[in-house]
Amino acid sequence: MMTSALLVPAAALLGSLLTALSYRHQRQLFAWTRKIRRKDETNTDFDKPAEWLGDLYKAQCGLTRKPCVADDFAEISRTGNMIEGIADNTEAVRLELTKAVECVKDYVATALPEPDPAAVRVGVQEHHAQLVQAMRQEAARGELVRAILAAEKKIKDLRHS
Repeated sequence: MMTSALLVPAAALLGSLLTALSYRHQRQLFAWTRKIRRKDETNTDFDKPAEWLGDLYKAQCGLTRKPCVADDFAEISRTGNMIEGIADNTEAVRLELTKAVECVKDYVATALPEPDPAAVRVGVQEHHAQLVQAMRQEAARGELVRAILAAEKKIKDLRHS
């Protein structure tokens, strides 16, 4: 009789313990699920900027060590404008995207003047000025590359954190 009297409270205690452990496990599972869902949503927020940074990198690679006129920068300008449009809405990488957009604008501003088809010969001073401008252009392109890579690294780090 005494053992059955002890078994009922022990079974109740065991049942309560199992219920508490199950509840705790469910809360941890739901917290983990929310964390993964938030991470997936954050990663989705980075899809467009990451894609456009990749496009920008490819476009500038096509202009490496090539003196460019304004028409050559059409794709870079378009992609820079798209990035600028979302930079303010992408809190986590706003600074990096803004820096990349500034570098795009600086790079595009280095466009060489359109060659004059009527000119048979270019003067030494004009040639020297174009050479200096082409070197500035290449330096601006290098800054753009660094800004793109920094933004891509930040996005990669945020996705993996």
